[in-house]
Amino acid sequence: MTVLRSIALFVLAALAEIGGAWLVWQGLREERGAAWIGAGVLALGAYGFVATFQPDPHFGRILAAYGGVFVAGSLAWGMIVDGFRPDRWDVVGAAVCLVGVAVIMYAPRS
Repeated sequence: MTVLRSIALFVLAALAEIGGAWLVWQGLREERGAAWIGAGVLALGAYGFVATFQPDPHFGRILAAYGGVFVAGSLAWGMIVDGFRPDRWDVVGAAVCLVGVAVIMYAPRS
């Protein structure tokens, strides 16, 4: 159950961080305005809180593992929200990152 909770928290963190960055991007680059930027800043702040709920007590480990989730999540966000089509190297790279997440977070430790 701890692994499932951790994975759910990684997904929630990715939605907050990637979504927040996307909202800021839309507000500035696509000129949608201050409300979009403000919503993005709030979402980015929420990301910082979500990470604290991970069951592992080590900030560095959680943030390192989240980096891999961020890579894969960003590509998925681009596909779903922006119609981005990753090439095979994007997919391979994201898979490598997710393997890294699994090793960092869920490998047996003594």
